[in-house]
Amino acid sequence: MATTIQSTDLDFDTIKTRLKDYLKKQNEFNDYDFEAAGLSNLLDVLAYNTHFNGLIANFAINESFLNTAQLRSSIISHAEALGYVPRSYTSAQAKLNLSISISASNRPNLVDLPRGATFTTSIDNVSYTFRTREKYTATPNSAGVYNFVTDDGITEIPVYEGIEKVKTFFVGDTSDNQIYVIPDITIDTTTIRVRVFDTAVSSTFDTYTNINTAKRITPTSTHYQIKEVPNGYYEIIFGDGLSTGKAPSAGNMIKIDYLSTKGPAANGASIFSTSVQVRGQNLAVLTNTASAGGSFREGVESIRQNAPIYFTSQRRMVTAEDYRGQILTNFNSFVDDVTTWGGADNDPPVYGRVYVSLKFKDDVDNATQQNIKARIISELTDNFAIATIDTIYVDPVNTFLELSTTFNFDPDLTSRTAGSTQNLVQSTIQTFFANNLEKFGQVFRRSNLLTIIDDLDEAILNTRMEVKVQQRLTPSLGLTRSYNIYYPVPISAPDDKNYIISSTKFTVNNISCVLRNRLSSTTMEVVDTSGNVVIDNIGSYNAAAGRIDLTGLNVTAFEGTAIKISALPTNQSTIRPLRASLLNLDQEISKASAILDYQNTQVSLSGGTQTSSSGSTSSSGSSSGY
Repeated sequence: MATTIQSTDLDFDTIKTRLKDYLKKQNEFNDYDFEAAGLSNLLDVLAYNTHFNGLIANFAINESFLNTAQLRSSIISHAEALGYVPRSYTSAQAKLNLSISISASNRPNLVDLPRGATFTTSIDNVSYTFRTREKYTATPNSAGVYNFVTDDGITEIPVYEGIEKVKTFFVGDTSDNQIYVIPDITIDTTTIRVRVFDTAVSSTFDTYTNINTAKRITPTSTHYQIKEVPNGYYEIIFGDGLSTGKAPSAGNMIKIDYLSTKGPAANGASIFSTSVQVRGQNLAVLTNTASAGGSFREGVESIRQNAPIYFTSQRRMVTAEDYRGQILTNFNSFVDDVTTWGGADNDPPVYGRVYVSLKFKDDVDNATQQNIKARIISELTDNFAIATIDTIYVDPVNTFLELSTTFNFDPDLTSRTAGSTQNLVQSTIQTFFANNLEKFGQVFRRSNLLTIIDDLDEAILNTRMEVKVQQRLTPSLGLTRSYNIYYPVPISAPDDKNYIISSTKFTVNNISCVLRNRLSSTTMEVVDTSGNVVIDNIGSYNAAAGRIDLTGLNVTAFEGTAIKISALPTNQSTIRPLRASLLNLDQEISKASAILDYQNTQVSLSGGTQTSSSGSTSSSGSSSGY
């Protein structure tokens, strides 16, 4: 979030009072009545003028800096100075296997699938159109089946959601400062194709490419730049004939075609159809990868964060932060967050490597994830990184927090019920995690959350919260295996009253069981739901390392999608994950409960005896199931 430069002493009444005090001290105004209508009106005018000028100056100062600016146009301008172009709308992309069959008598050696072939799909009863952006070819196999392939020989043909539009410009006198603006807010700038024809009737053309993809620029290079203008449209800028490449000449015709897209609305499509025919044959369509990657244009807070990172990297990948900046800039329609670290910082250290962990957006399937990882290597690290440094991907590690929240609640201080307040507290906790956690490097601080809860309603008198860390184990059913469970923080040492480790139910030897540690011991045991020991030694846990080692565990069934294994951390106040760890809230287990705590005091006198009912009275509120 942006921090704004706060205005001070800009209150109208304060300004007027100071003006009045100043004039009263002047000899020329000793006998004047400053409350009279005439002078009071003059002071109003002066105060209003000072007030408005102060506010305007304050707003202008705020807009002068990237970290305080509020207007998108100001933030865009600051980002432009750093060489950063905010992401436009992006089209949802799917991968299809496309083929036709032709009988032996009419079988050509080669067939083409034209650029712009359309495919339709439906999501929630809304139709979307996808199309190809290139021409693809196919040759027959022995059965007469033509499978269309890319230039690299890959059968996965990319299709993009959107309506294809064309904008035409004619170059006038090159001495004029011509502006080429595409008046479409929903344009996907990654789909732009720029062609420059000699004249309006020419059939030959030069294709201009985005300058950000250039490896080397000469005066004859055909590149363009793109930037967002204040009204949300995008401007195409050509070279100067020198350092930024070739400029169009007077009389040239410029054709710019692109896709106007609906962004994330088209994500998740998996069934496509088409009426396209090739050589009179219906095109067979098989979905290889469901649509993903569609997004709205980049938000101002994302621009505020990414622009300095991009500027620092300077289109090279040397430091770990360079890797993060380049990946976020180029793949942020698929990637929600990135963390990177060098091999020297790894545990154990492995030199000559950079470790990358990607948190993909929810609608990106596994096939697309693998494709994005491959593209990061081919498009970024192979071109901008040090040749001897290997890129190693590490899957994110989700650590869940279980929060048991109890708050004292006085119903006399609010119109809310205990139950509705419990719901409010629970939703507040969920919002806190969504806004402040669930990304790499985010730290859970219990005090921050407790402060927010206490401020929800004056009827919430105080709040207590127990925090547990949870990892999830998906065992191999029916097989005896050893498992290692890692937590991102140290866990508590055993004591003689409380179990430090506990789990959800699973089945061993046809018995419903749970996992826990022995009291006063780090030894792990399996017990049934009545607490009877089924396996007295199934491993142990290392408190300082935050690790549980299980040996010889044979699970035949378990509840839900995984066995949830919870541990009490050494420090419940601060949970600080490392490297590829992400903190999430287990909403199923985490609960909020109210304890009624009436603070009113009633005093009555009867026969000289005083009786009272004080605020120490408390009782359980609604069910903790809220």
